[in-house]
Amino acid sequence: MCGFKIFIMNLKAIFTWWNRQTFGTFLKTLFTGKYVGKDEFGNKYYKNKKNERWVIYSNYIEATKITSDWYLWMHHTVDKIPDEKNKKIYKWQKAHKQNMTGTKDQYKPIEIKKNNIQKKYETWK
Repeated sequence: MCGFKIFIMNLKAIFTWWNRQTFGTFLKTLFTGKYVGKDEFGNKYYKNKKNERWVIYSNYIEATKITSDWYLWMHHTVDKIPDEKNKKIYKWQKAHKQNMTGTKDQYKPIEIKKNNIQKKYETWK
């Protein structure tokens, strides 16, 4: 049973792009990719000799799972590879969260009813 489960997982990886990586990305990583690092979510980052950079997501592909420091590296804004040891955490910083739109944790602003609005001025008569 365990071997069949592994076979199905590998088959799913070949034919679907939303499960971590495509078959083409797997081959590119295998033959030309150099492992660069891993972030707090388990995403793995690679680059090749042409300085192409890519990520292999730990679970489902969701671009908002990439933290800001790795985002800067991925888009060639900085060349320094992000390091967890030298990461500065300030009191005002919040932990990185992926986009929660469409989930139960999505942002919902409070509803303002028209009758409850208090004016800061009086209209001319």
